[in-house]
Amino acid sequence: MTGAPFAVLRLSGADATEFRELRLDGLRRHPESFGASYEEEVRQTLDDSRRRLESGIVFGARQNNLPALDGIAGLFIPEGLKSRHKGVLWGMYVRPEVGGLGLGSALVARVIEHAGGVVEELTLAVGTSNDQAVSLYRRAGFEEYGLEERAMKVADRYYDEFLMRLMLVS
Repeated sequence: MTGAPFAVLRLSGADATEFRELRLDGLRRHPESFGASYEEEVRQTLDDSRRRLESGIVFGARQNNLPALDGIAGLFIPEGLKSRHKGVLWGMYVRPEVGGLGLGSALVARVIEHAGGVVEELTLAVGTSNDQAVSLYRRAGFEEYGLEERAMKVADRYYDEFLMRLMLVS
């Protein structure tokens, strides 16, 4: 994305501190948007985050010339013989203060680009009440293929999720 006011890069273990801070920010602000919980994730160490970045595929977006991450998105590829044809987009989060710059679209595009050479389709789950994220995924080509009612329970409230997929290979 030439000329964009930000860069999207694959994160490494050296990015663990910024990744952890941004992930915890998202989990704290929007507990209904993630399968993970702040209470569980905050107990993980910086070394846990470093190992996650070194063994997994996570992209980060940062505004040009600024050190802090403003957005993250992960790609999980199962190892099992019967399921490794499908990747999962997970952990997508963009700091609300930088909304409107296109970071979310750029992160999703980067995950799709990387996944294109590795898997046949991408899947994700997104809260039905998260209109902004649902719209972002639809613009990127994802289609709904299911609805999981009461997918998550946060405090005493249940949240439904759309199951979405993007076919990368016909």
